Amino acid sequence: MKKYLIFLTGLLIAFTPTSREPIGKEMAAAVRTFVNSLDAGQRNLAVFPFDSEERYDWHYVPRKRNGLPMKQMNPQQQQAAMALLKTALSEQGYEKVTSIIDLENVLRVVENRPPNDTYRDPENYSFSVFGEVSDKSPWGWRIDGHHLSLHFSSLTGKVVGMTPAFLGSNPGIVRAEVPQKGRQILKQEEALALALVNSLNSDQLAKALISETCPNDIVTRNTRKASIEKMEGIALAQLTESQQKTFLSLLETYLNNYHITLKNQQMDKLKKAGLDKLVFAWAGDRQPGFGPGKGQYYRIQGPTILIEYDNSQNNANHVHSVVRDLTNDFGEDLLAEHYRTQHK
Repeated sequence: MKKYLIFLTGLLIAFTPTSREPIGKEMAAAVRTFVNSLDAGQRNLAVFPFDSEERYDWHYVPRKRNGLPMKQMNPQQQQAAMALLKTALSEQGYEKVTSIIDLENVLRVVENRPPNDTYRDPENYSFSVFGEVSDKSPWGWRIDGHHLSLHFSSLTGKVVGMTPAFLGSNPGIVRAEVPQKGRQILKQEEALALALVNSLNSDQLAKALISETCPNDIVTRNTRKASIEKMEGIALAQLTESQQKTFLSLLETYLNNYHITLKNQQMDKLKKAGLDKLVFAWAGDRQPGFGPGKGQYYRIQGPTILIEYDNSQNNANHVHSVVRDLTNDFGEDLLAEHYRTQHK
């Protein structure tokens, strides 16, 4: 059985997969354990009202963040925070998240920063809780830091929101002489997209290619509400059977980061909206062909979902990716329906 490891404040945190309770119950218990471990001062930093505007304030750049950073937690509190994170993620997702945090150690070396540097800091990841855990009232939580921002909302014992979900990687591939050399955290996100775009014939590529210039970031950035001006690209139905399998494997690569229940909730929603309505769009220089080391941007878009991937910065070795629910970021759609029906 695999075990995933992360080092924080000299603490070794391991994740050994075990049998799991229903996610709503498991997550609620983990939030209570985390909040109950905090002293009054820490709670003032970590806990916000559910309707606070702070719930929508997120970013993926290095900056000072609200919430309770891991550097201000003792080892037991860090353990509780990471246990909360595990409730929302699959083994794959947890491994990616902890590896992203560990890249701060790589950047310290690459940028010749001292070991106690606070700009590239694996402990500058903040946990925030919104509202009080309840089966009747909405509540939520997030983890927010450099290249990592995950948001979850719960209502009536069910997790109803799981986006925005941002994962980034700098470097995209670690080339420095460090213990992490060769690591490529978002490898499948690149490999499957390249396999798909390079499999397109000229007519298909004419539909999929929206620009021969790669943007320098994801288009939606850290907006509160994700919006793309128009849906462009090649539809799933316009692909061959083999290409469709690659397309859906790419889609699942993002959803597989979540607890199986959350993945299935999102897949059910996509199927209900119509998988055939999903489109794949690509932007980047195609001379002499698409491949690693060249600026790459793509997105998967449908009536309810938007996935963006950009690898253009630092000589195309700096990845940003995000999953947005176009109807339910921050759980807003289902929360609004709850208020309409339960609080007339």
